[in-house]
Formats: sequence, C-alpha cells, structure tokens
Amino acid sequence: MYAVTDPSTGKTTETYPTATDAEVTAAVEAAHAATAWGRNSSVAERAALLRRLGDLHREHRAELAESIVREMGKPQDEAEGEVDFCVDIYHYYADHAEEFLADEELNVTSGAGHAVIRRSPVGVLLGIMPWNFPAYQVARFAAPNLATGNTIVLKHAPQCPATAALLEKLVQEAGFPVGAYVNVYATNEQIAEVIADPRVQGVSLTGSERAGAAVAEIAGRNLKKVVLELGGSDPFVVLSTDDLDSVVESAVAARLDNTGQACNAAKRFVVVAELYDAFVEKFTAQLLVRQSGAPLSSVTAAENLDRQVAAAVAEGATLHTEGERNGAHFPAGVLTGLTTDHAMARQELFGPVAMVFKAADEDDALRIANDTPYGLGSYVFTTDAAQAARVADGIDAGMVFVNGVGAEGAELPFGGIKRSGFGRELGRPGIEEFVNKKLIRTVTAG
Repeated sequence: MYAVTDPSTGKTTETYPTATDAEVTAAVEAAHAATAWGRNSSVAERAALLRRLGDLHREHRAELAESIVREMGKPQDEAEGEVDFCVDIYHYYADHAEEFLADEELNVTSGAGHAVIRRSPVGVLLGIMPWNFPAYQVARFAAPNLATGNTIVLKHAPQCPATAALLEKLVQEAGFPVGAYVNVYATNEQIAEVIADPRVQGVSLTGSERAGAAVAEIAGRNLKKVVLELGGSDPFVVLSTDDLDSVVESAVAARLDNTGQACNAAKRFVVVAELYDAFVEKFTAQLLVRQSGAPLSSVTAAENLDRQVAAAVAEGATLHTEGERNGAHFPAGVLTGLTTDHAMARQELFGPVAMVFKAADEDDALRIANDTPYGLGSYVFTTDAAQAARVADGIDAGMVFVNGVGAEGAELPFGGIKRSGFGRELGRPGIEEFVNKKLIRTVTAG
C-alpha cells in the first residue's frame, strides 16, 4: 500500500510495510501520553520548537524537494518552493502563537466580576494528508496544532511514505517529545478505528470529496470535530483589462501550478464576450508553450483526466492541445465551447487542462462562476475597483483573489464552502479550529 513509484517511469523504487494493528494502537497511545507535554509546556517553549522545525526544513530543503519530486512528479523548482512555504508557516506560528493563544478578556455586563477566554489544547488529533503537496499540507495542519499543544497522529498518502518518514524525523530532531507527532502507515480500516478512539479529539483531512464524506461520517457518529479541505473548481473571472497579456500570464500560472494538480488552482476561466476570442487565442498558445513537461502524480491520474476530457469532447466541447498522453505525462489543453449545461462544467479537472466559458456580462460571469458544487477559491480580474468589490462579494467561495495569483500566505486563512469542505487552516483562524475556548469567570462578592 505504501510505496514510492516514480511517475516519470512508473517504476516502484521503495515499499514500506503497512502498520500492524498493534503499531497503530501504539501510535495513538504515544500521542495520548504526550498530551501531558501539551498541557504543561508554555506557548513560548512550543514556539521555540516550531522555529527550530522551520529551520530544519530550510536545512533539509534539497532532501525534501528531491523526495517530493520522486514520489509525485512535482517540478523541481516548485518542490523547493513548497519547502520554502513550509518554513514560512512554521516560523509564522512561532512568531504569533503567544499572541493568538493569549487570554482574551471579556467585557462583563451581566453582573460583578471579570471573565476571560483561555485557549488550551484539546488533545490528540488525527491528520489525513494528500499526495499533491506532501510537505506543505502537513505544515498547514501541524504548525498551528503543535503550537497549541495538541498532539498529532499523521497518516500520509500511500504514495508519499518517504516524505512522511522524513517529516517525522525532522519533528523529532527539532526537539518535540516522543508522541507529539507520530507518523503511521495505516490502512483505511485502521484509520476508521483511530477516528472512533475516545482519546482522539478531532480529525483534519485534505483530500477527495469521497474521502472527506467517509471520514466525516465516522467522525460524526463518534462526536468528533472535523476540518475538511476537499476539491475545487475555482473560477478565474476576466471582466476588463488594459493589459490582456498580463492577465493571460496570470491565468497560465494559475492553471499550471503543480501541473494543474492543486485544489485551489484556477480551473474554469470565465471571460466576458468582448475579451473572449483574444483571451482564448493567447491563453491557449501560452499554456501549451509554458507547460512544464512534468508527469501527473501517476498513470491512474492521467487516465482519469483522459476520460474526463474525452467525455467533454463527446458532449460537444472543442479541445485545443498538442501531443497525446504518454503514461503519466499529459499534454496541456484548453476546452472551449462549454456552457454550464455541460456535465464536465460541474467536475474538477486535476491536471493541466483548462475550461473556458464565455459570459455575456458581469452578472452572467458571476452566474457561471457560482454554478458549481465547489466553493474553495476564486480569481477576479478587472480594472474597475467597484466592480471588483461587487463580484468578490458575490462569489460563493472561501477565498477570492483580485487581480493576482499565487498570493497565498502563512498569515492568510485557507478553506472553502459547499462541497469544498469546511473549516480553515493558516492565519489566526487556523489555530482556532482545535482549541478549548474555556470561559473562566470570577465573581466578586459585594
């Protein structure tokens, strides 16, 4: 189940034994034992450990990037950038944990005395991580929760076992106590038991809708809080511009990030009629030229995308591309002639293929943008500030980026609505998900 398979060649180079039931039980026991550290250590002590963990990511940048490339095919420069973002995340929470977790004084109006909200850890958390950002997704979950004093049992994607082991090693080297972060090569059946374990207080999953629904169902039966970051089919809305080439450059970057395998990558390009033809011509030309040539994460991923594209063409869409699929390598392409009546318009394309829709005007563009079961991120390009504000307010998504792409940051909350999940990671909201916000009210006699 856990193996390193080079997507460029399809060859499996390493295998890792799946955990036994006893090993999974021991992982939960270790994490539970370490909750004493989480309760008794100071925020400053935990922040210092996070800072060291960030430093270690920087020191092991090449090793981490190499592992990411080998396991899921990410272009080398993007893998290095992913590790750099991890450094930012660990350092961000090291810098801000004390501020975020400080007692919050309340204005008492219901009688005498004073009251505070005290934020404290809830205990053991289970993290279920995906393959597309093997280090960044872990940092997004682990950093705020280790800062809080929660402990972590981490199940990584089966195709990222080497990166999973390396990340656990870095946590240990940073000085976190045994059990604060435990990597486990568990099966789905074992994970269902972990979720049900009364010592586990919450679950965070980044992955598919199917996985999210399954985890949420088990968690719900066992009264566990869940944070879910699922799929996305983010709209890239083009309403006006005085520099179409610049907008096209942003559009290409937004589609090709991680070879198109990012939940919050732009996938549906919604362009007003007066710009549509010129946009399609320039966008298609640049997308085909600037594709990285990197493989998708697996042959299976490429086969799935191939079926989706073929289904869109069968519905009447036109595919603009050069070349054919070769194993896990999938050529970039643009699908035109689509409307929201097409079945493919409601699906997520996980790869370097874009869908372009023609909109009559602003209202029509907003209608197309919102006609999706997803609600993760979105992008709006316009020269009209008032229009940008209107459309940003009207888009049904957890995130809106106006006139820019690649603008995520450790300080900015990440998450969606609708079938893209619920809860937030990063920023201050990211540390608020799994804390006990305990009210302490002291009543003064008199």
